Amino acid sequence: MSTFVLLHGAWHGGWAWQRVIPALRAAGHEVYAPTLTGVSDRAHLLSPSVGLSTHAQDVVALVEAHDLGDVVLVGHSYAGQVVTAVADRIPGRLGRRVYLDAFVGDDGDAAIDLLPAKVAGHYRESVAGPGFGWLIPVRSLSVLGVSEQADLDWLGPRLTPHPWLTYTEPLRLSGAGDAVPATFVECTDWMRVFRPHAEKAAARGWPVHHLATGHEAMVTAPKELADVLLTVA
Repeated sequence: MSTFVLLHGAWHGGWAWQRVIPALRAAGHEVYAPTLTGVSDRAHLLSPSVGLSTHAQDVVALVEAHDLGDVVLVGHSYAGQVVTAVADRIPGRLGRRVYLDAFVGDDGDAAIDLLPAKVAGHYRESVAGPGFGWLIPVRSLSVLGVSEQADLDWLGPRLTPHPWLTYTEPLRLSGAGDAVPATFVECTDWMRVFRPHAEKAAARGWPVHHLATGHEAMVTAPKELADVLLTVA
């Protein structure tokens, strides 16, 4: 059996995986879904100094403290950057990287520069205004492909602003993480911001799966997502 470590994207917390975790555990897998520093139930730790390296250390510390091995490290959206950073630091503890509609960055890449120019512009404007220069305000869930009112009601109150430094701090990689096999899962029923990353993954020979749902697959298509993750494991 494998150990899954599930990493949420911007504005979310580990709770975002609640609808996926039962299926993974029912199949006999161990599952961890940490909340990264500065958001959701760890928002009390938010400061302008929380960046990508902070979140990478969150995950490295979790894996090492629990002495985990053969980890299937899953990153949604922004957390693709975290997956890449962690794989570079502790490749021997990982069995596979999974990028769920997520950034596939290389050495020197910052998340903000991996977004389409128009979307990146919206981020910069919101950070400069209501984000006080160091926070990314919560994005509209409808833009992310969430349409069911029950899902909107569940997600909306739980989302918190995200530290801007996580999007501007670049990856610093040695290349060690390249040895960890990788898979990409693209969500196709929305504006497909991460389609270029799915194409990059395919060009690198990674398996690419497609889910006919919006960006928040762990909420809007939990069974389908769990099936893909079980196949990967």
